[in-house]
Amino acid sequence: MHIAVFCPNWVGDAVMATPVLRVLREYFRDATISGVLKPYVAGVLEGSPWFDRPFVLASTGPWKHRWPAIAARLRRERIDLAILLANTFRSALVAWLAGCRRRVGYTLHGRGCLLTDRLTHVRDARGRRIPSPEIDAYNRIIERIGCPTPSHRMQLFTTASDESQADAVWRDEGFDHQREVICLNPGGAFGSAKHWPTPYFAQLARELADRRGSTVLVLCGPSERDTARQIVQAADRPLVHALAEYPLSIGLTKACVRRADLLITTDSGPRHFAAAFDRPVVTLFGPTHIAWTETYYARAVHLQKRVPCGPCQMRVCPLDHRCMNELSVEEVYGAAEALLRRYPPAPRELVRQVG
Repeated sequence: MHIAVFCPNWVGDAVMATPVLRVLREYFRDATISGVLKPYVAGVLEGSPWFDRPFVLASTGPWKHRWPAIAARLRRERIDLAILLANTFRSALVAWLAGCRRRVGYTLHGRGCLLTDRLTHVRDARGRRIPSPEIDAYNRIIERIGCPTPSHRMQLFTTASDESQADAVWRDEGFDHQREVICLNPGGAFGSAKHWPTPYFAQLARELADRRGSTVLVLCGPSERDTARQIVQAADRPLVHALAEYPLSIGLTKACVRRADLLITTDSGPRHFAAAFDRPVVTLFGPTHIAWTETYYARAVHLQKRVPCGPCQMRVCPLDHRCMNELSVEEVYGAAEALLRRYPPAPRELVRQVG
């Protein structure tokens, strides 16, 4: 049997799909399981044991990675079952063009005619989707094909290369000799509406350093280097560092979060790295419904201000960004302290070990 899994296109969604991938691999032990995934999602899932082969789907770059070529390659593989965790029309079209015998997914964006097994999301009386955890929606797909119900335990892996890069950061910055390391993740690909103000992050880093003696590492993607540098410069403390000067990768971010004692983050993909590595996490929500990305993780604290205009789900705030501006540094610091009291930092030598 050959199974193709069309993975979600967002980093956080890919992490939320890992309970499905784990159960699929356990249930179909003798099957060939291929992953159809975007390049950055491949980075998120790299190191995992779930796929026998990846098919990297991209809209630019070498022709072999574009969707008509991927459809042709999958057709040659004679796919028995396509599991559509990606909710796009294109994913269903590729599965249909590839001749996948059974195609299971949700009927969104007019793609129901391309599926053999159609699932629908919960909707209100006006036909609008009701905010509900995406992790549960993924789990329902796997139940539809007869697998046991997955748990909500997300899981990621790091590679030797990821850990080597993190070793360099820890060595260069002297983190192995510090009492605790707290990662801050100020970025987010969704849009500026999810961002907490950069001066707030800088003040939070300063408070963590002054009041707790915490070592702070500001994470960043390639387009967020300047923001990370600004936070370090404004915090003006020797205990506050950034990844901005290092070669950046999703793998390095994973390895840093895995070693951290706490992650404080916007509602962005790396937020779920913490749960996948069983690290405490404080998430700062602004325009988005918490219910969409709820994962039932016990070591998580969600902070969100109730405002008349939200949650609006908009990428860019057309008003005054009050949902994030009103979330104070003291509130975030208090949530971080409470989590660290419940889950004290582990010895450095244990944090360094790869599970």
